[in-house]
Amino acid sequence: MHTQVVTAVFERDGKWIMAYVLEVPGVNTQGKTMREARANLRNALKLMLRTDPECIRRSLGRVRKEDLVLEAAS
Repeated sequence: MHTQVVTAVFERDGKWIMAYVLEVPGVNTQGKTMREARANLRNALKLMLRTDPECIRRSLGRVRKEDLVLEAAS
């Protein structure tokens, strides 16, 4: 079994927590709690992998992550 790590992003919007996978466009969901949002996101990613197993391989090839340093204004 091959393990692939992706980035889960969570953002509060009123009473909801919006969630998406940074590297895989289209994998997004929401939940009322972090636990629910995380579970829903895991299920959304699994569903995407079942319907389009190559989606992560294709998506990861387009994403580049690096640190960006911002200097604070004095």
